[in-house]
Amino acid sequence: MSVVIKVENLSKSYNIIHQGNSRYVALRDVITEKVKGTFNSAKNIVGNKPVSKIQSKEEFWALSDISFDVMQGERIGIIGRNGAGKSTLLKVISRITEPTSGRIAIKGRVASLLEVGTGFHPELTGRENIFLNGAILGMHRAEIKSKFDEIVDFSGVEKFLDTPVKRYSSGMYVRLAFAVAAHMEPDILIIDEVLAVGDAEFQKKCLGKMQDVSMEGGRTVIFVSHNMAAIESLCQKVIILNGGKQIFTGPTKEGISTYLDNTSSISKVSLSDRKDRTGNGKVRFVDFRILDDKGIYVDNMLSGDTYTFELVYKNFSNQLFKNVVVCLEIIDDRENRLLFLRNDFSSDNIDLNKDSGSIKCEISNLPLAVGTYHFVLYLSMNDVETLDLIFNIGYTDVIGGDFFRTGSNGLPGQCKILTDASWT
Repeated sequence: MSVVIKVENLSKSYNIIHQGNSRYVALRDVITEKVKGTFNSAKNIVGNKPVSKIQSKEEFWALSDISFDVMQGERIGIIGRNGAGKSTLLKVISRITEPTSGRIAIKGRVASLLEVGTGFHPELTGRENIFLNGAILGMHRAEIKSKFDEIVDFSGVEKFLDTPVKRYSSGMYVRLAFAVAAHMEPDILIIDEVLAVGDAEFQKKCLGKMQDVSMEGGRTVIFVSHNMAAIESLCQKVIILNGGKQIFTGPTKEGISTYLDNTSSISKVSLSDRKDRTGNGKVRFVDFRILDDKGIYVDNMLSGDTYTFELVYKNFSNQLFKNVVVCLEIIDDRENRLLFLRNDFSSDNIDLNKDSGSIKCEISNLPLAVGTYHFVLYLSMNDVETLDLIFNIGYTDVIGGDFFRTGSNGLPGQCKILTDASWT
C-alpha cells in the first residue's frame, strides 16, 4: 500500500481581533461622519469628540505540529472534544484553507462532506447539483450519468429530484450530498459529523457504504465523529486531537480508551468551575451526587438497585422559577444515550428557589449493565430559555448487581440495558 496523505509538522493559526470603543457609537454618528466626509478609519465621533478605537490582536493556534501518514484503503477516525481542531484539520486536508506552517501532500482525488450542503448550489435542483458536484470532482458527464441512478436510489430523494435543494430538509440535504460524495468514486472520502443530521437507519447505511468504498474499492476514508460506536465499527486507526495538538495515533480500541480516559478528567473539575457549558447563567448546577437507597453518597452503582441523583443548583438571578424543565441523560462510554429522564415526562412540576437548592431524581431497579457511564444535565424554562446545559458530568461505573434477582449480573460487555422478560 502506498501513502496517499502525508502530513508533516502541520500548524494553523488565526488572528482574532478584539475591537472596542470607550463609549457607545450610534449608527447616526457613523452616517453623520460619512456625510461630513470624514473617513478616518481609526476614529469614530461621539458628539463633537473623536474617540479612538482600541484594538487588540490575539493569535489562536487551531492546530499545532500535527504529523501522520494515511495509507491507501485505510479508514481513519479523528476524534476529540469540541474545539479540539478536528474540523480545521479536515479543511486543511480538503484544501479549503491553507496551513500556516508545515506540509501536506495528497495523492488522488478528494471528496469532502464537511457540513450540510457542502458543494451544493441552493438555487439548483437535486438533479442539477448531482451533475455540478461530479464536474467539480473532475468527472465527465458520461461518468456521472452511469452513477446517477445509484446516487438517487441511495439518497431516497427521487420525488424531489427536480426541486431546488434550498427547499430540502437538512436530512434530505445530507442524504443527497453523501450519496454524491460516496458514489463518485473519489480516491479519498472525507466525512465530518454531518451524518448526525440523518436518522439512525441512514447513518447505518452510510457506515456500510464507507466500509464498502474502502474494502472493495481500495479507497481511503477519513471520518470525524463523537459517536465512539460508529468510530469503532468503521475505523482501523484513530487520531486524537486535544486543544489543537495530536495526543494519540494508533489502533482504534486503544485510541478510544485513551480518549475516554482523557475526557473523564473533565469530571474532576468542580462543577461550579466548569466553563464548557451553555445557558444564560441565571441558574447553574454547582454539584452532582449519587445516593443509594440509604441516602449515602456513592461513586459506583449496582444493576437492579435504587438510586437518587441529586442536582445541586445556585440561582444567580434572585427570582423564582416555576415549572422548569430538568433533564438528566445517562451516556455510555461510546457516547450512546441510554436513558433520557425528564421531569415533564411524568408531569412532575419543579420550582426553583431564589437562592439555591437541589433537585432529586430517583430511579428504581437500575437497568444498566456493567460498564462506565457519564451524565448530561439540562435546565430550562419551557424548553425555550436554556438556564444551564453541561456535558460529561460525574463519571461512574456499574460494577455488578443482581437485576434479575437470580444472582446473575446480566451480560457484561454484550449489552447495556437490562429488562425482565417472560419465557414460555
